[in-house]
Amino acid sequence: MCGVFGIRSEDRDVARLSYFGLFALQHRGQESAGIAVSDKGRLTVVRDMGLVAQVFNEQQLHALPGEVAIGHTRYSTTGANRWANAQPLVHHGRARTVALGHNGNLVNVEELRAELEADGVRLGSGSDTEVIAALLGRDPAPLPEAMANTMGRLEGAYSVTALAEGILLAFRDPFGFRPLSLGLIGDDWVVASETCALDLIGARVVRDVRPGEAIWVDTDGQHAAQAVPSGRNALCIFEHVYLARPDSRLGGVEVHGARVRMGERLAEEAPVEADLVIGIPDSGTPAAIGYSKASGVPFGEALIKNRYVARTFIQPDQAMREQGIRLKFNPLDEVAGRRIVVVDDSIMRGNTTRQLVAMLFDAGSAEVHVRISSPPVVSPCFYGIDIADEEELVASQRAVEDVRAFIGATTLHYLSVDGMQGGDAAAGGLRLPGLLHARVSNEGAA
Repeated sequence: MCGVFGIRSEDRDVARLSYFGLFALQHRGQESAGIAVSDKGRLTVVRDMGLVAQVFNEQQLHALPGEVAIGHTRYSTTGANRWANAQPLVHHGRARTVALGHNGNLVNVEELRAELEADGVRLGSGSDTEVIAALLGRDPAPLPEAMANTMGRLEGAYSVTALAEGILLAFRDPFGFRPLSLGLIGDDWVVASETCALDLIGARVVRDVRPGEAIWVDTDGQHAAQAVPSGRNALCIFEHVYLARPDSRLGGVEVHGARVRMGERLAEEAPVEADLVIGIPDSGTPAAIGYSKASGVPFGEALIKNRYVARTFIQPDQAMREQGIRLKFNPLDEVAGRRIVVVDDSIMRGNTTRQLVAMLFDAGSAEVHVRISSPPVVSPCFYGIDIADEEELVASQRAVEDVRAFIGATTLHYLSVDGMQGGDAAAGGLRLPGLLHARVSNEGAA
């Protein structure tokens, strides 16, 4: 996940706008947050462990004047969860000093790290983000060319905002794995991981940053170039399944609407006689609404979520995940004696689902039918999602019936790959680009 943000403005409080942009992107990373500001070439960075509102206060924001700012919220996929890896990272290169924030994972990072170290470049963190900053910082070419050269060396997923020479930079990998949007607030350019951040600060969404595109904003305005050839459009479908905020638009598709249509398609593929449809808050709720709409089974909010507990999926270790599950949900009395359809966005390790199913039976549910609005995930993702190792994934070595037995549900059905990709658009297809980067199974119900 991770959230990135950037803005250039001569007249606005860029640090404060970055703070609010990061606040809108808090769901993308809860381990650390940071803002880097350039004030006529003088670079100041504040970054620390914790949520955006914990890292920044009024006094700190007031002490960050400038005309260019970038920000970052982090959850770790490479590099440990410690202060040295908090972003934006700053690298003092031979050609320039670079502050940089990154969403994604590089798959050739070890090769690049070895090359940089052989060239005498000292790296102070375990993050692949610093490798990107170091490549950009050592390149003596003019900044737009240095961006293109750097992008040409990177393999994997990267949506980047950076600050160098008083210029705002943004660039995206040639497949567009992770999202990045471009907007305008007045005449000032803004970039952000999701459009919800642009909405919050009052910016108008202009377009997505194109795969393989490099953007730079200087005193002459915004410039863009196709820095590396684009590949097939491979925006990660898991952004629409779980990661992104429902009010964002990714690849031109509203996330909430996509999730509702996933639920509608799921109801067509896996109908069941039931009394109530409930969603697992929050990302499962739109799909549950779609399932209810298509099936005619009433929708109800029968699970109450404690919204002060962090998202269990992105906690750094299993013990914290399990603790989060126990703290997070509680059923209402209306489930007692009823046949329940429980709709969720995905199953990874199966721990959350198994405990929720047991919780519903303990509350008196007569039947618990689990419906998942994405296909079974059976292998890890290497492009920036904290999906478990293959042996930890409940569906990696189990047939759907075995997964059903593991979670204790009455029945279990996943959305098919064809349903996820679109299939027959008239039958409720999503027509979204790309699939999960993780390998997915095409198995159906059990």
